[in-house]
Amino acid sequence: MAILPFSILVLGLCPIFNEATVRKPSILLLLADDLGIGDVGCYGNYTIRTPNIDRLAREGVKLTQHISAASLCTPSRAAFLTGRYPIRTGMSGHAKNQVLLWNAASGGLPTNETTFAKILKDQGYSTGIIGKWHLGVNCESRDDFCHHPLNHGFDYFYGTPFTLISDCEASRPSEMLIDTKRNVWLNAQIFLITMVTLIAGKIWKLINIPWKMIVICALSGTLYFTYWYIAFTFIPYWDCILMRNFETVEQPMDLETKTEQIVKEAKAFINRNKDGPFLLFVSFLHIHTPYYTTKEFRGRSKHDLYGDNIEEMDWMIGQILESVDQEGLINNTLTYFASDHGAYLEGSEASHQLRGSNGIYRGGKGMGGLEGGIRVPGILRWPGVLPANTVVDKPTSLMDIYTTIAKLGGGTPPHDRIIDGKDIMPLLQGVVPHSDHEYMFHYCDEYLHAVRWQQNSSDTVWKVHYISPKFSPEGAGACYQSKLCTCSGENVIYHVSPVLYNLSSDPSEKNPLPNDSGLYKEVLQTVQRAVERHNATLQAVPLQLYGLNNAWKPWLQLCCEPFPFCWCNKENAK
Repeated sequence: MAILPFSILVLGLCPIFNEATVRKPSILLLLADDLGIGDVGCYGNYTIRTPNIDRLAREGVKLTQHISAASLCTPSRAAFLTGRYPIRTGMSGHAKNQVLLWNAASGGLPTNETTFAKILKDQGYSTGIIGKWHLGVNCESRDDFCHHPLNHGFDYFYGTPFTLISDCEASRPSEMLIDTKRNVWLNAQIFLITMVTLIAGKIWKLINIPWKMIVICALSGTLYFTYWYIAFTFIPYWDCILMRNFETVEQPMDLETKTEQIVKEAKAFINRNKDGPFLLFVSFLHIHTPYYTTKEFRGRSKHDLYGDNIEEMDWMIGQILESVDQEGLINNTLTYFASDHGAYLEGSEASHQLRGSNGIYRGGKGMGGLEGGIRVPGILRWPGVLPANTVVDKPTSLMDIYTTIAKLGGGTPPHDRIIDGKDIMPLLQGVVPHSDHEYMFHYCDEYLHAVRWQQNSSDTVWKVHYISPKFSPEGAGACYQSKLCTCSGENVIYHVSPVLYNLSSDPSEKNPLPNDSGLYKEVLQTVQRAVERHNATLQAVPLQLYGLNNAWKPWLQLCCEPFPFCWCNKENAK
């Protein structure tokens, strides 16, 4: 985007800034779950109808190189809220524990992290989050709420503290820990065979093990399998719940009512805080599996439940934007729309109806270094302050929202830690020609898979890959065995000679530069020096998603009734 003449900036933008400084803008953040950049009309999709998202793009700035800090929910959202890479906060995943797996896990967004909600609340903002959290709840007891949104700067919370999973819909097969579940039953069979062998051997005096040891082993094994049986059998009651502030009001959630309730809650928050300023974060449950869709939208799209779900979410966005219009807040509200990461590619049985679209970009959800996993739609609208119908094709990050809205709200990001997000208002307004992100580091769990370098001197964006996923022979850019890609181990490729792409001319990452060229060596050396500087800034922190921090702990389980009678519907009882 061309730099505007200085005289136009002075004459045109100064009055706007003066008005903005008199009255702080309200902030409306709209974040989709698992939405691919190729699923949206204004990003090139012509078969799924997204008129309300497209309207935001016409009335604001569309980012075409908007990057998530991770390709999975928990780490991406932690980075979004804190403006920091997940590896800095202990929210990067590990092996099969790539996200938080239970409401009753003790891991979560650390209490010493400062979210943008905390900053804006200190500046007099009313702050609310409606929808998905997935950043933990409790630490040591069922009601300490150390990771809860209300202890991270939000005044109001209505939604699920976890995420949407297929287990939340009775007609769907379980997706939660399916491999672990299989391993548990396999271990159960081995355990039974072993115990029968020990007991029979003892009776027939073929072995010389004390009965006390056999009883202890039997009791230990029984407790172990009872723990896992309860954990898996009652997943809809443990994880699929609805909260209003600190109170659990639906257990399990009634998915049929969630669309209407989320819209209703968002409108009510805007109405009661219309005198502002407010921060409202609408964190949609759409379009995560199981693609729950109300009857009004079921069968309306050309892409089965997947397309229906997107079109319903777009309708929800339209309803929320209509509320902003009706309250006369449009000119003093910064609206932001994005997805937490790329679309899911591995979920098809013989058809593509469950697969999202990441457009021309390779890879998808769970692939931390490939564009399809991390390049997402990003749109910002603020009439009179941001130019309408404008495209910015420079590297930006979801983490940038942190610094940008903190400054707009009159706050200051913490000085005692590294903040990776940048203030992108100058870039959005055309005041500067380049992004402040000279380098961006793309992690998959705790592993650095790739690095992006914006070379301003040549106006080129380079991408170096150190680790890449192995794709299924069936194609479609998905990984083996119809599950998410792993970040390490035998199902990834470790590039002895890192792979280099020119993203400016090859955004699909199809044609790597020859590794014997002078340009390859020059770019690689520059990027490797940047990696060394970056690594020097990393510090050891408690790992929130590892081991017992990500295990189901009954004493942390949220219950609307005394444990274990965890079922209620207080919303419909009103």
